[in-house]
Amino acid sequence: MKFSILIANYNNGKYFRECYDSVMAQEYPNWEAVILDDASTDDSVRVIKNIIKDDRRFRFFENSVNSGVGITKSRLIDLAEGDVCGFVDPDDAITPTAISSSIKNFQEKEVVLTYSVFMSCDENLQPLSPFRTRQVKNNDRCFFNYPIQIAHFVCFDRKVYLQTEKMNTAMKIAEDQDLYLKMYEKGKVKFINEVNYLYRLHSGGISQNDNKQQSYEYFAKVIFLAMKRRNLTKINGRDIPDEYTRSKDIYNLLEYQHSIPFRIKKKISIFAQQIFGSW
Repeated sequence: MKFSILIANYNNGKYFRECYDSVMAQEYPNWEAVILDDASTDDSVRVIKNIIKDDRRFRFFENSVNSGVGITKSRLIDLAEGDVCGFVDPDDAITPTAISSSIKNFQEKEVVLTYSVFMSCDENLQPLSPFRTRQVKNNDRCFFNYPIQIAHFVCFDRKVYLQTEKMNTAMKIAEDQDLYLKMYEKGKVKFINEVNYLYRLHSGGISQNDNKQQSYEYFAKVIFLAMKRRNLTKINGRDIPDEYTRSKDIYNLLEYQHSIPFRIKKKISIFAQQIFGSW
């Protein structure tokens, strides 16, 4: 299987060297790296081109105008030539076994997406703490990744992705959650209990600044669209609104999923899926 590492860049050229080094350190040999710059206003294009030089495994493209993350990531998938894709932000890095451990899981029947543990790091990419996650329950029409479990390093079957509605290019934030839920609906999701992604915390990070409230709003819209896509009319006995109005209405429908009885029941069902091979 060929793996496509997808890198959407905007003004992060100064961090790219460590991302590049981590790609070059992969133990899995059959990969390509597709980089799309979204009309950066710094010297990212020059820096990145100077680093990748004439290595044909790296393919570099540029948007003519700043188009936003939804359009940029969607275009990256279209440009990819691999069987499996995974996004890596240019200011982050992956561990040497990140791709190989993911590819192994795609050889299992019906697996369409994998995710792993990610390590939060400081601005110098020095480890701080891992993001604790676990295997999610598969084939659950009421699963919306809330609270978030599916996170970095997410890899997905490109052929299956092309069978979905594809990425919502109107999304400026939470476009990744939209992708995860669409893939979840097409097959099995597998958790890899390894640290495969190094997530850099810094002031310029798109998910670490004043976009958090916007992210909350966009995520609610993603969940609402998933509810409609799955033809759900009720959640836990409560009516789903016909139209999206505000995020609070959506999140209130999912409050029951935070209860202790629900969490215990979910853990038991996930354990049963893993034991009896129905996950």
